[in-house]
Amino acid sequence: MQKKHVRFCKTSAANLLKVLSVAFIFSLILVGCGKQSTASDSNKPLVVATSGTLYPTSYHNTKSQKLTGYDIEVVRAVAKKLNRKVTFKEYNVDGQLTAVKTGKADIAANDFSISPARKKEFAFSKPYKHSFSSMVVRKSDNSGINSWSDIKGKKAAGEAGTNYQRLAKKLGATLVNYDNVSNDVYLKDVKNGKTDLIMNDYYLQKLALAAVPNNGLKIMDNMYYMTKEDKAGAGMVMKKGNTKLQKQINKALSELQEDGTLTKISKQFYHADVTKKPTEKISRTFDE
Repeated sequence: MQKKHVRFCKTSAANLLKVLSVAFIFSLILVGCGKQSTASDSNKPLVVATSGTLYPTSYHNTKSQKLTGYDIEVVRAVAKKLNRKVTFKEYNVDGQLTAVKTGKADIAANDFSISPARKKEFAFSKPYKHSFSSMVVRKSDNSGINSWSDIKGKKAAGEAGTNYQRLAKKLGATLVNYDNVSNDVYLKDVKNGKTDLIMNDYYLQKLALAAVPNNGLKIMDNMYYMTKEDKAGAGMVMKKGNTKLQKQINKALSELQEDGTLTKISKQFYHADVTKKPTEKISRTFDE
């Protein structure tokens, strides 16, 4: 009986070891799978909300129809630094911000000024563009605008929700809002008198005019302006609290600034280095 008892104990111990070995191996497989899943999450494409209609920030090349532009190529350069692919989704301005807020997009990149109002709702990258604002009018008569007070009663073209339209309204203009249309539509409507002025970024307006020959329009070079909304420059918009992505993007932008990539992309699209603060004479700074 004693021998049988001993053999039984040895057999039980052996079986127990087998069970424990299988359990241990299974746990390793689960841990391995968990790590693999986490890695794949970090390698998901960076989803970017943009307009696709704002030349030269975010637009489709007329020949290839490929989405390109200053912000688009900066995003691609940042994504390369992060070793991530990019998926672009096109919306109007409100749609871009909503996409970030609801998690449909990781970031929005579309010449967004790092404004105090937006910083209350979103996280921003460090600025990768500095500029100032300008006003497009008809070349023949300045659209009847020769001073800031003349804007009252004029028709200002823009997109709803932008800082430019808010300022135009504050100055007494009647707002004519468009929904994510291309620059040539804006310019044509000012030329034919449907609207009177466009308030927007100087570099964007300068290039938009150059891209449309015989447009009959000009930029009021004695009425350059800034607001507290655009003093800090333009950056990428992210969901509030997403500090991990914010730090990653800022690190990538710093490296791209140091190695000259940002300046190279800037000169490609703006024919100027917009990574540096402007030196032009500013007529007025609005507390807006």
